[in-house]
Amino acid sequence: MCLGIPGQITELVDLEFLVAKVDIGGVKRDVIITCVVDDEHPAESCVGDWVLVHAGFAMSRLDEEEAARTLALLAELGDMQAEIDLMRQVGASA
Repeated sequence: MCLGIPGQITELVDLEFLVAKVDIGGVKRDVIITCVVDDEHPAESCVGDWVLVHAGFAMSRLDEEEAARTLALLAELGDMQAEIDLMRQVGASA
């Protein structure tokens, strides 16, 4: 299973190799945008767009609403995992 994380393209880093800076939860990473660039969506116009990032690649575009829903769900999953970890710690010490 792979997990894609929504991020917003903030700047173009290298047009020749189609690399962009993407803000993923406040952390900016260089990401390959080859999979989301085409004649309809040229690289030069993608700053501000939301993309789904996996393993350093923008795999697809998504709208801001979908990105927000996905980020909220991931935050909930993180909170649930923290609770599970805490229960395991409490259970191990009992």
